[in-house]
Amino acid sequence: MLGERAGRQGGFGLLRFVWGVALLALLAVALLFGGGWLWTQQPMSLSQETAEVSVEPGMTPRATAQAWVDAGVQTDPWLLYQWFRWSGQARQIKAGSYEIGHGVSPQRLLRIMVQGDESLSTVKLIEGWTFRKWRQVLSEAEGLRIETAAMSDAELMAALGSPDVAPEGQFFPDTYAYAKGSTDLAVMRRAHRAMKRQLEDAWAQRQPGLKLQTPQEALILASIIEKETGHEDDRGLVSSVFNNRLKIGMPLQTDPTVIYGLGDAFDGNLRKIDLQMDTPFNTYTRGGLPPTPIAMPGRASLMAAVQPEPSRALYFVASGGGRSAFSETLAEHNRAVNRYQRNRP
Repeated sequence: MLGERAGRQGGFGLLRFVWGVALLALLAVALLFGGGWLWTQQPMSLSQETAEVSVEPGMTPRATAQAWVDAGVQTDPWLLYQWFRWSGQARQIKAGSYEIGHGVSPQRLLRIMVQGDESLSTVKLIEGWTFRKWRQVLSEAEGLRIETAAMSDAELMAALGSPDVAPEGQFFPDTYAYAKGSTDLAVMRRAHRAMKRQLEDAWAQRQPGLKLQTPQEALILASIIEKETGHEDDRGLVSSVFNNRLKIGMPLQTDPTVIYGLGDAFDGNLRKIDLQMDTPFNTYTRGGLPPTPIAMPGRASLMAAVQPEPSRALYFVASGGGRSAFSETLAEHNRAVNRYQRNRP
């Protein structure tokens, strides 16, 4: 009997011990969960006044978390990444350009990127737009305070820290999210910085042996490629034609530069007399690249400019459906023009 009583008491003691360990474990989990939840609501410190990140299409949540830390958010990138995962909204993060200031919590940061906060507005810069179009769109953007209306292009670029730089092509096409009350100059500054980063990255990956001498020349060529490419698959060959022409000193002879040089005088119909009218942007009458970009090129055109597809093509003509037919000789090109433009065999 004593043995049985002792066995029962031992069993009860073991049970109490197991329950005690389990309760401690649950308490630890609760504290960890509570602490983690509290962390998501606490403002994060920044190493500077603002932090900005461009979330590229296909960018992983882990890379996004690291990008924010690299941009100056003072937190552990692993913790930020785990919050994105745990929230269940990691896959809802949208590509675009984001900027935050002091006082933003991890919870608020995620909400910004999934655009769940109605106080945010967005403005989109489209590949191929001119700076004039970009200024017009910004002037009409909802909730954006306009500071640059009275500024000349030169004054605006000086305010952005790039004096003596023509504004055309200097802003990266992207979707820019901003809080209501932000200024157009702040959005322009972000787009200008983004283009600097994208151009620097593209230039670092340029092929050897290109005629292009500077990143600015690559930007100019990329803007021409942007305007001349009707189908994504042709972009590398369009670049090849222009790079090949630059190498042998052959005029680029590209209509979009002529149209840009005509400005308001262009009525939508490019005539032979227009091709003969000399302007700094007429690549029929002048050799080499024009003095500035003619539009805002996107990432694909920047990379195409510095990584042309290998070919000896010197000509191309629209062949329908947005595609182009490429030729190595003038005779081949003339046949392609007859076939696709003049409906001749």
